[in-house]
Amino acid sequence: MTSPDNLPDSPEANVPDKADVPVAAEAPVARHGMFGAADSGDTSGYGGLVVRRAPQISTPRPYGGYFDEVVDALALDDAIERVVVDRGELTLHVKRERLVEVCQKLRDDPALRFELSLGVSGVHYPHLAGEELHAVIHLCSLTHNRRVRVEASAPDSDPHIPSTVGVYPGHDWHERETYDFFGIIFDGHPALTRIMMPDDWEGHPQRKDYPLGGIPVEYRGATIPSPDRRRSYS
Repeated sequence: MTSPDNLPDSPEANVPDKADVPVAAEAPVARHGMFGAADSGDTSGYGGLVVRRAPQISTPRPYGGYFDEVVDALALDDAIERVVVDRGELTLHVKRERLVEVCQKLRDDPALRFELSLGVSGVHYPHLAGEELHAVIHLCSLTHNRRVRVEASAPDSDPHIPSTVGVYPGHDWHERETYDFFGIIFDGHPALTRIMMPDDWEGHPQRKDYPLGGIPVEYRGATIPSPDRRRSYS
């Protein structure tokens, strides 16, 4: 019978204690109201997402837990623009031209071994001049039971980020979806075409400067209006 002492570490075992992680000061909730509710924070996206705690620009060392070990083993300081530890999670902001190199080392280095990618997603920050578009990669090390987020940015005027399909083949579909919804062009992708929207669709629907209105849907004789017509959003 296996004793508790012989059980493998749980994922929580390798996560830094929250007390060891630098935390930004709490910001007051500025507005309320979600889908007609007036007594809760607005997370609908239609009235403006409430940020209860402003994200950190960069985190000073020590990062806590295994985070310092990951950054030290990566040893590519000239490729890392900044390191952010927030809410017990590690994010490496990488220069886009070095993204493939960083991912390759994260996967192949025995001290790192982030063999599993959980996918690629996109974010649009219209207010961040010169880095409006972000590609976000979530990696997991099955060998060391660790996680890391890798983020690379590009300006609206030059929305190109290198494809990482050669390192993580599953990114084929994820990069297509991110291109479809955000307009990030992944250079070197084997077939960068839309995967969700029709081929002749204009624009990228998850960008924050995309019109909110959608297309009315007909279902069994009933017409469902576009999102901005369903409720009155302030």
